[in-house]
Amino acid sequence: MTDRDRTPKRFDTTVPNEARMFDYALGGKDNYSVDREASEKIREAIPTVLVAVEENRRFMRRAVRHLLSVGIRQFLDLGAGMPGRGNVHDLAHAVDPAARVVYVDNDQVIVNHYQALLSSSDVAAALLADIRSPRDILSAPAVTARIDFGRPVAILMTALLHYLSDDEDPGGIADAFVSAVPPGSHLVLSHYHPGGVSEEEHAIAAGFAESMGITMAARTSKEIEGFFGELVLVDPGLVPPTLWRPDRIQKQPTGWQLAGVGRKA
Repeated sequence: MTDRDRTPKRFDTTVPNEARMFDYALGGKDNYSVDREASEKIREAIPTVLVAVEENRRFMRRAVRHLLSVGIRQFLDLGAGMPGRGNVHDLAHAVDPAARVVYVDNDQVIVNHYQALLSSSDVAAALLADIRSPRDILSAPAVTARIDFGRPVAILMTALLHYLSDDEDPGGIADAFVSAVPPGSHLVLSHYHPGGVSEEEHAIAAGFAESMGITMAARTSKEIEGFFGELVLVDPGLVPPTLWRPDRIQKQPTGWQLAGVGRKA
């Protein structure tokens, strides 16, 4: 991320936006021609990148379903991105209409979309905030009115921490959120991992990220596992997203990411 990302992102249809590009990759309609053009340039250069977006989304849905199956009823989705098919609140409320969900993002447009979807809900909300200020998020009325920190909480950080440089202390940020929740809580995390792609693909991806003014931190599997701290990784551990408890036949993993779920003992 760049310094401009320390404040809420301004709506601008003249430059590509990574959240709208993800929306396009997932078949959504909340994107513009500049986002579609940038996405197609990336697809032409490295076709598997946009497939990886879908891999990540499917992992998130499987992880949420798993957590629902073990009794989790509170979800804090950090860096939520554009709503689409199978949002966290959709999955949670299909199981328990009283489940609590708070989405957090630093993009006003994303938050507006969620607020429109949740306008009639008392148990789900969206908050405009920056994850680099965990205390502000954890103490925000939108969060404290819905999340009971005396009961287990699922913290979602999918495709998020690779947008933070080491200087921004992503590990400390993850720990701040995990420290705020009780035993039985879980961390759902996925992260860019260049070990599964060629040096050429990594270089092209880094070039695209730089051209958009965003960080794309390349971290090892050990570094990514470190974000879980003392949490116990749920089987099958830290793996490519498609290999995390697949519920259908999966294609060969693209290799762009690693994903896992950790439980606080």
